[in-house]
Amino acid sequence: MLNATRKLADGLIALSAAVGALGLILEVLILLADVVGRAFGAPIYGSQDMITMTMVMVVFGAMALCDRQGGHISVDLFERSYPAWLNRIIDIFSALLGAVIFFGIAYAVNESAKISIMLNLSTNLLRLPKAWFQNGLSILAVLTAAGMALRAIELTLSGRDIRKVGADTGDAA
Repeated sequence: MLNATRKLADGLIALSAAVGALGLILEVLILLADVVGRAFGAPIYGSQDMITMTMVMVVFGAMALCDRQGGHISVDLFERSYPAWLNRIIDIFSALLGAVIFFGIAYAVNESAKISIMLNLSTNLLRLPKAWFQNGLSILAVLTAAGMALRAIELTLSGRDIRKVGADTGDAA
């Protein structure tokens, strides 16, 4: 059951990372076209709106993958001096705390999206509805939180830290 859940989670994390990668590609193309356009006196109208909104896709799209691969900042000054069981408890607590934080972000942004819909808020120039991007951010934050919660469950039940498992082979690193 846990392995099937992990496989589904990894698929969703890959999808989230693909969204982030597409956002990054789009952002680079917009910036390139805008800089070239500015050199010829014809910048892209609304490029700031597009860049701001694609940053949501880039940052939150990659967040779940960052956690999956252990890319978040960690301070391990005392890790070597602590016993293994204490390090495991700290890892479980950290994963649960991260999940709570990202669920909190998702909730707050979802509430903000409701206000954006109610007030018909949009971007400055292109008038793109802000709620679209807020809802996207909420979904990506929930995915990150779910990945962190699953990591805490795996650490609790099996002691397996997914961040220390090889991405290609599934074998322990």
